[in-house]
Amino acid sequence: MTQTLEQSAGQAPEKSRPPGIDRLTTDVGKISVAQGVVQKIAGMACREVAGVHSMGTGSTRAFAAIRERIPGSSGPSASQGVSVEVGDTQAAVDLDIVVDYGASISDLGHSVQRNVKQSVERMTGLEVVEVNVNVDDVHMPDEDQSAPSRVT
Repeated sequence: MTQTLEQSAGQAPEKSRPPGIDRLTTDVGKISVAQGVVQKIAGMACREVAGVHSMGTGSTRAFAAIRERIPGSSGPSASQGVSVEVGDTQAAVDLDIVVDYGASISDLGHSVQRNVKQSVERMTGLEVVEVNVNVDDVHMPDEDQSAPSRVT
């Protein structure tokens, strides 16, 4: 007996969709999702997880800090620290994050993977085949405070 991918994953197949047709193909046409859309969704979903301080590698965070100081500029980009590959029906996501000191990196990584996968799949209909989390730094609590001046 052959099973569809949905049945083997424990999901009931949708009755309105003929077997072999993905969620992004309908009887009236095809739905495509841009790479930038997936990047923004993944970035927002990652930032929702407690313990993620910021996103991006050191150089992208430095550039964002400079850009924030320019009057009229926006804050950090929703897609900062997010790289994706998007196909017709699947997507793969790579994330660069900075974690808060004290957070369990393995637990945080699993939570980020789960939230990003669920959000991207729910919002786009794409199957997320992998979510890779790269922890680039640990944010120390005292890094936000400037060092007191010795000169008064």
